[in-house]
Amino acid sequence: MKQEIKYAATAEIVKLISEWQAWLVGERGYSACTLDAYSRDLAAFFNFWHQYLGALPQLDDLKQIDIRTFRAFLSAQNRHHLSKTSTARRLSTLKSFFKWLNRCHIINNTSITVVSAPKKDKLLPKALDVDQTLNLLEVAGDFAKEKWQGIRDVAILTILYGCGLRISEALSLNVGDIDHNDFLRICGKGNKERLVPLLPAVKEKIAAYQQACPYQQKQGDALFLGARGERISPRIVQRTLEKLRLVLGLPNSLTPHALRHSFATHLLAEGTDLRSIQELLGHASLSTTQRYTNVEIEHLKQEYKKACLLDG
Repeated sequence: MKQEIKYAATAEIVKLISEWQAWLVGERGYSACTLDAYSRDLAAFFNFWHQYLGALPQLDDLKQIDIRTFRAFLSAQNRHHLSKTSTARRLSTLKSFFKWLNRCHIINNTSITVVSAPKKDKLLPKALDVDQTLNLLEVAGDFAKEKWQGIRDVAILTILYGCGLRISEALSLNVGDIDHNDFLRICGKGNKERLVPLLPAVKEKIAAYQQACPYQQKQGDALFLGARGERISPRIVQRTLEKLRLVLGLPNSLTPHALRHSFATHLLAEGTDLRSIQELLGHASLSTTQRYTNVEIEHLKQEYKKACLLDG
């Protein structure tokens, strides 16, 4: 169960936050994970503002808050070594909240619109190479407490890599979503639907898991279950990969999302065009998908250096 998020603000402001959250879900179609992240961002700001003011923020304070306060908040995030990406998201959250307040005529304060986000570092997606990925999938089930859980772990990691899914997308699948289908219909960010081909290897691993699963599952039930028969938590998958990183000597960048990156990078290396990869991943913008061209170029540079060393 998720811990309740508390805001250092008056009941009046907390009520406005709840209304904003409802708007994000109802009008913008935000997922539970995105809503949770935005809510924690807002809580971090109000906790900071409470200390900054020396008192609980009031509605009148929202009306009068200035650029210096927002910049002081961003500086505080930097002092706490928050990544530039996370800091930029927190600023985006604040802009969304204040834009909604202005649109609803609750306040009239646009000072945050002139605050710029910190320039993000251009980090390449962390992908495994093909051999590392196949080796990972081969041994992924060897470290679970129960045999059926190991078969489940293999099925989850296989669908992450074989379909390029986000962990939230994979774990939200229900019984019947895959049966007898050659394509998987995924509801991604912003409730945007996409079709992903289901490779025979993916269907095979999931069928093996369903056969081994000790719990009775009917149409519409959660597909991937935890030890007690509940829908499995992403943290369980993350811990599994943490164990595998240590055993296989793989980098700390190996996360569930790294398998999605590997899916895209390997497709690109095989000549798949960017537009097709964009559709498979469900990216809203092609510029997001274009990051993988940088990954491939970096890989070619490394191979070139190896060849030069061998020639030397």
